[in-house]
Amino acid sequence: MTDFMRWLYANYIKPQLDEADSTPYEISLSLLDSCLDEDLKTQYGRALEFYAGHAFLLGLRTGAGLGGALKY
Repeated sequence: MTDFMRWLYANYIKPQLDEADSTPYEISLSLLDSCLDEDLKTQYGRALEFYAGHAFLLGLRTGAGLGGALKY
């Protein structure tokens, strides 16, 4: 990931995820996080950062792609 994506995750995406309402799916993931040892917890956090950043970029690309359809 680029430095910008790391900054974006730390300063925008992660705070939004922390403040969001918890669904049963998110509760299950937080339970998983509490059961992991330190090495796996670090790897889990990095995987979450990677996929959350790419999901954000996918949302931007999808929105940009729909721009022409929304003009009418």
